[in-house]
Amino acid sequence: MDATSDLPAALRDDRKHVFHSWSAQRNLAPLLITRAEGSRFWDDDGREYLDFTSQLVNLNLGHQHPRLVSAIKQQAERICTIAPSVASDVRSEAARLIASHAPDGMNRVFFTNGGAEAVEYATRMARTHTGRSKVLSAYRSYHGSTAGAISLTGEWRRLANEPGVPGAVKFWGPYLYRSPFNSTSPDQERERALAHLERTLIAEGPEHVAAVLVETVVGTNGVLPPPDGYLAGVRALCDEHGVLLICDEVMAGFGRCAEWFAVDRWNVRPDLIAFAKGVNSGYVPLGGVLIADHVAASFDDVAFAGGLTYSGHPLACAVAAESVRVFEDEHILEHVRSLDTDVIAPTLHSLHEDHPSIGEVRGLGVFWAIEFVTNRAQRTAADSAAMSALAAALRQRGVWPMVVENRLHIVPPCTMRAETLQDGLARISEAIGATTDLMV
Repeated sequence: MDATSDLPAALRDDRKHVFHSWSAQRNLAPLLITRAEGSRFWDDDGREYLDFTSQLVNLNLGHQHPRLVSAIKQQAERICTIAPSVASDVRSEAARLIASHAPDGMNRVFFTNGGAEAVEYATRMARTHTGRSKVLSAYRSYHGSTAGAISLTGEWRRLANEPGVPGAVKFWGPYLYRSPFNSTSPDQERERALAHLERTLIAEGPEHVAAVLVETVVGTNGVLPPPDGYLAGVRALCDEHGVLLICDEVMAGFGRCAEWFAVDRWNVRPDLIAFAKGVNSGYVPLGGVLIADHVAASFDDVAFAGGLTYSGHPLACAVAAESVRVFEDEHILEHVRSLDTDVIAPTLHSLHEDHPSIGEVRGLGVFWAIEFVTNRAQRTAADSAAMSALAAALRQRGVWPMVVENRLHIVPPCTMRAETLQDGLARISEAIGATTDLMV
């Protein structure tokens, strides 16, 4: 008898025909989602979940925002798609609005279909602009799964895809809680990380290095805000050696860190910014590269060797333009700052005091992580069985969790109400308490 015969048709077809990413296929049992609104979604049994993942940290304006849905409908009725070689009012408007909130001197946008492609094209621009081949990127990073982006990624998902694209060189970035430099303070971590990056750059031959690529705030691999001054130090090293600075803000941008772009928090201007996800909350796939004027000028008289059939797709750009207007009209950045200072930060620090299984909490905006340990003094990471039990306890309490290794990431929509966020954090505290015996 077919093992899927008792499943709803959608799940039956999923198991027979859908090939899922990053997964062994045989024993998958995906949840069937049938409805979503705001910060909540419901499964086919009518069970409600608070979305503390923003799906894949992209749903910054929440599910089914009426203005974004309306933007899709209106654009679909007018013109669904048009080639990237012609001008489109909605594409132009999206680019103008995005650039209007970018760091000074970044006025041009190349649109892609997502974040991995944004990284691919940013590095291609850097190599063309400099005439150099190498790109330095950090361990504990994720930049996407296309050929170039996965080669620049610094975590386990790269390994199965090697050998990768030539010219990808790794260095260690700052992570004070598990410092690769044996630092005991943020200042030490900053200085030692910068010294290590400089040594790596010199060893690789600066004349061969096109760019240093960093996640402004490391996302999937820990939610690691850099120590104050680190990004400015990277900028200075790049300037000294004629190397471009590329900031991957696919996760960190568009309100996630309580700024339009996370670099704004440290007043650093990159040469290129890769963005996606929060630019239109993933309602229609979209990413892009913000290009500093001096880099864009390299292509004034020399053709850029790259393009995409769906670059600047009108439906996606319509949502992006409306999304920027929603951010402005609904004061989203101010709301995120309030959620951070009034709810998330104090509550998570209180959880750290209450639960011995929590080694550290860290983050900013609506971009936080709780790191779980079995021994605080030794900082021994909680194992996968304990984290799986925590995830199950959260789902039982109606919180949809993002669990990565020994961490629970707190990444709700930027639009989540304060009382809803507080309710979810209380459920998280209950779940931690219920699984403490598995961790310590």
